[in-house]
Amino acid sequence: MDFRDKWVLVTGASAGLGRELARQLATEHGANLVISARRAQKLEELKAELEPKGTKVVCVSGDMSKQDDVDRVLEQATAGRHLYGAILNAGATHFGHHHHLAWDEFLSLLQLNVTANVRMATELVSHMKHHRLGGGVMLVSSMSGVMPVPYQSAYSGTKAFLNSFGMALAHELEGHPLSLTVFAPGGIQTEMTSGERFSTLRGWLAPVDATARAGIKAMKRRELLAVPGFLNQLGVFAFRFVPRRVAMGQLANTYRKALLASGVKE
Repeated sequence: MDFRDKWVLVTGASAGLGRELARQLATEHGANLVISARRAQKLEELKAELEPKGTKVVCVSGDMSKQDDVDRVLEQATAGRHLYGAILNAGATHFGHHHHLAWDEFLSLLQLNVTANVRMATELVSHMKHHRLGGGVMLVSSMSGVMPVPYQSAYSGTKAFLNSFGMALAHELEGHPLSLTVFAPGGIQTEMTSGERFSTLRGWLAPVDATARAGIKAMKRRELLAVPGFLNQLGVFAFRFVPRRVAMGQLANTYRKALLASGVKE
């Protein structure tokens, strides 16, 4: 895959992994960008940073937890341009006891993490098939979709869906000049993990720049499922053989202690 002078869509680009993915695509791979997120000002700041370096940047603000915004972002991202690539990165988590997650908050999480990504992947794959540019789509999932994480149960469930959906769809694309990659990193040092609840877990979080670089590499190589980092890969491998009750019990203890340290009660 060669991104130079081609249009790539990045969702969730206002901060964290999405912002770093967009920055590296522009500065290290010469891509032109359509960037999307809720916070229009943050997108404009990124545009102002990248355009003087020769990158064309189009900003499309939208809240992926709202179906109308998803459709509008799709329409504007493809208006007058053929997308070569798309990185669907927008997402959110709930770190805490599942019963503390209100039902309307769960529905919003489901729309953001699952429905919006499936809708966008479906339409973008059709767009790319039609224009036959040979690019691809990357779904940003999580290791928690492979190894379920207690106290992030709803998040883990949404990411497990993305893993299965993405890998199955990738096989349906065999014979077409495009690919679909599922990128499943572990915890990352971003805005999402900057709160007090993650304070005792920070030593486990990977740098955002290295994670973004691994994601772009996986997409360029058209990998099916990419888990970055040796320790993460070792953990996924070990999870196949260690009894799940034991492995998840250890995860539960670690995350329970983090919640207690931040003052969260049952």
